[in-house]
Amino acid sequence: MTPEKRINELKNTINDHNYRYYALDNPAVSDGEYDILLRELEILETKNPSLITSDSPTQRVGTSPISEFGTIKHSIPMLSLANAMNQDELVTFNQRIQKGLEKDSITYVAEPKLDGLGVELVYKFGKFIHGSTRGDGITGENITHNLKTIFGIPLSLRSDQIPPPSLLEVRGEVFIRKEDFSILNKKQESNGKPIFANPRNAAAGSLRQLDPVITAERPLSIYCYEVGTIDGLSFLDHISFLEALKKWGLPVNPLIQTVTGAEGLTKYHQRLERKRISIPYEIDGTVFKVNNYNEREDLGTRSRSPRWAIAGKFKAQQATTVIHHIDIQVGRTGALTPVAKLEPVYIAGVTVTNATLHNQDEIDRKDIRIGDTILIERAGDVIPKVVKVIMEKRPNSTIPFHIPHFCPICNHKAHRPEGEAILRCGNISCPRQIKGRIIHFASKLALDIDGLGEKIVDQLVDEKILNSIDDLFILEHETLEKLDRLGDKSSKNLIDSISKSKNTTFARFIYALGIRNVGEHTAKVLEKHYTGDLEKFQNSTIEELETIDEIGPIVAETIVQFWSNSSNHILVQNCLDRNLKFAKIEFQDYQPFAGQTFVFTGSLEKLTRKDAKEMVNNLGGKSSSSVSKKTDFVVAGPGAGSKLKKAKELGVSVLSEEEFLEKVNHA
Repeated sequence: MTPEKRINELKNTINDHNYRYYALDNPAVSDGEYDILLRELEILETKNPSLITSDSPTQRVGTSPISEFGTIKHSIPMLSLANAMNQDELVTFNQRIQKGLEKDSITYVAEPKLDGLGVELVYKFGKFIHGSTRGDGITGENITHNLKTIFGIPLSLRSDQIPPPSLLEVRGEVFIRKEDFSILNKKQESNGKPIFANPRNAAAGSLRQLDPVITAERPLSIYCYEVGTIDGLSFLDHISFLEALKKWGLPVNPLIQTVTGAEGLTKYHQRLERKRISIPYEIDGTVFKVNNYNEREDLGTRSRSPRWAIAGKFKAQQATTVIHHIDIQVGRTGALTPVAKLEPVYIAGVTVTNATLHNQDEIDRKDIRIGDTILIERAGDVIPKVVKVIMEKRPNSTIPFHIPHFCPICNHKAHRPEGEAILRCGNISCPRQIKGRIIHFASKLALDIDGLGEKIVDQLVDEKILNSIDDLFILEHETLEKLDRLGDKSSKNLIDSISKSKNTTFARFIYALGIRNVGEHTAKVLEKHYTGDLEKFQNSTIEELETIDEIGPIVAETIVQFWSNSSNHILVQNCLDRNLKFAKIEFQDYQPFAGQTFVFTGSLEKLTRKDAKEMVNNLGGKSSSSVSKKTDFVVAGPGAGSKLKKAKELGVSVLSEEEFLEKVNHA
């Protein structure tokens, strides 16, 4: 047999064993037999390097360490999910879906909600091209070289049962099983390295290693659960898509099943919550998705989450522990937050040492004191909170706790703004506030300044090198290289990263400024409304802001308050003077669909639903997911159902796809 023929035979055999082990959970050989096959392939490829292909099982590890991660934009956003905090909310979700679809019986796909890291895998003509993290939902980090080290991810899709599509984007969750996590931490401890706090942190940290050899040593697993873009193949429903994933060799959680109606949702949720401890990996809830893809399209999405899916949260897990001390932490907005320092206790997969006490009102209401034995709970990623004090165990020597009316960092007098429950340090030059603002300004969703960690910021502020965020843009290499933890190369990399951050967007910069109540999404809403015009935004009034969709009175008031402070205007001008620039935003001047609302229902044959909505938005119109008296046009394709019926009842104009395209072409 020629080397080429034997190499191909070995690759097919090894890939088949990977498929049986990871996708079918039905191995056909022992680990030792598998290792012998892999070793034979490695030897043959070493002797015949011209026969090595990128999808060979030997190529999962071997790339050199990289200096930094690039980014990849998701063709379809990876949205978050709305939460159902109890079973009543699952029932309400089903009622909402029934009303939206005008159907009595809804079929859902039910699955465990894994506590891992969301990723997207992209295959072209069956070959793994690249992979990324969820990131901000729009853009993720390119972690292709690390994802290749996960044996559960096939480098080539199987084609023996269903030929793979020309393009497949599939979403999944990378995680570490409980047993593997325990072994990993023992290994860390024996090597004198810090142990990981929980499996999720270990999985996320492993995928963000710049050296894939390190990632390959970590016991990472993956389950795939959702589709992004798919070309060359279509599915009527989600369960059919998941069955296809398994046939292509991608792992799918065996606990996934279809359920019907509110009873199906609640029974599945209850059953999984009972089994939670015995499941070999951490889960923090359930996920339910409408099975039929046309029905999903009819229901549509909100700005941050799909209407057709929900995450059912498990009841918080609880434990008792003792408060040793109460620290007062100062945030970037000056908020003084009391944090209880606890006797370490293991709860929900994590060793907990801190719990937030929120504010003085909360401390008074629960009568929380240093020395108390307390009941705490942790749900998902939420910071643990105190449920109650166990009074029977209270020592006689305890006294009521009061947050001091001065800042523990700068000793400045603290005040409690009218209508708020939080004490705030009024000194905007407080070192802790400055540090918090700089860390936020440099964070990934803001200016994304790589290498500017908390310890570096501490040094820069303590040494009076940084007094404000705009000082970042005048930092010099000579200054940085003298600091601890920073040498010549690290200093140059940080300066380069700061320089690169000067080319940003209006939305990122507004978010980076840390205006209270203005998060990442709100910043994008403001960018669109003000078309990237910073001066207009700075001079906005409460009345004008409240006319913007999704901006309420509280957000409007905090924005105006921010710009009423002249020092904030100076700070922004300093950034601009130091060459900070916004990417140009393309806006359509001609907007013939202004004031018109379109709803799309059924299947579109010439356009994707996303493309059709973009056409409407670019011409000044608005696309909605529900039909009402305010709807101007319903565009109906084959399979249109309840929305078409409602449009006819309300007398709304109905267009075919051809008529819609004609309307666009003549606009």
